[in-house]
Amino acid sequence: MPAHYFKYATLGLALLGTTTGAVASDADDFPSKPIQFLVAAGAGGGTDNFARVVRPMFEEAIGGARITVVNLPAASGALAHQRTANGEPDGHTLDFASTTLVTSLAAGQNPVGLDQLTPVARMQSDVMALFVNPERFEDFDAFKTYAEENPGKVTVGGTHTASPDHMAFLSLVDASGLDMNFIPYDSTGNATANVLGGNIDATTTSLSPLLSYIDAGQMAPILVFSDERLEDYPDVPTTVDNGWELTDGNDRAIFVHADTPALIVARLEDAFKTVFDSEDYQAYAERVNLDYRDGWMGGDEYRQRLESNYELYTRLLEND
Repeated sequence: MPAHYFKYATLGLALLGTTTGAVASDADDFPSKPIQFLVAAGAGGGTDNFARVVRPMFEEAIGGARITVVNLPAASGALAHQRTANGEPDGHTLDFASTTLVTSLAAGQNPVGLDQLTPVARMQSDVMALFVNPERFEDFDAFKTYAEENPGKVTVGGTHTASPDHMAFLSLVDASGLDMNFIPYDSTGNATANVLGGNIDATTTSLSPLLSYIDAGQMAPILVFSDERLEDYPDVPTTVDNGWELTDGNDRAIFVHADTPALIVARLEDAFKTVFDSEDYQAYAERVNLDYRDGWMGGDEYRQRLESNYELYTRLLEND
């Protein structure tokens, strides 16, 4: 074998060792400056509350870095995704996003693809459900019978088009074959008010925002998007009970620039897992009823889930 081969091979190994050492050094020194939590939602919502509750826990887990929270709700959070994808790939800019990241991508509303962001971890998965006024429908069988007898006349509300609420509706229609229409509202509160007022027949949304209505007997979940029945609602059937593999919830997760070194991503994931396992975080999750199912999912596994959901949501929107 020519001598110059060994020369360049040796040089290549030396450069590889230098590069690997530099990345390892960067990871060892991380964080080296203040960290930004970019929240792809407005102040006071579920994603914002999640980021602000996690901040002091994460500061401790990561070693005392100073963290600021910045809300960027414009364009369904797309501005937060753009700023993360266009920033430095050094792990100091974290994108806190909900399922709206992938639903808006499927709808063509979000210019930042999954090739531009790397998921660090999912920490929450709020269970979706179909809700009705219990004075109108006793259970899902009654609702389903009514929908079958009145094709095209049943209306289901939720937050804006291409939201997790809308995707839950489209998934249900796709699986069940029921002929129903979706009415978008600017908030969960408005959709709920229209169910209570009899203007629409039902709403698809996550459980946690409607717990006070459920406790007051004004609204009732009649179908939950879950593989198992929930302990608090043992009589409410699941989508899987009906033979429909619809279990996606409204997730909340953390993303970084796609070119962030793997060792730094791993450091971030470990820190968030420490937060997730802490007594303080679990007490918070229980307090806001985000403990119906395990919210944790590591970055690699969550990427697979996102890619699968992107394909599903794209097909559902194209057929809508």
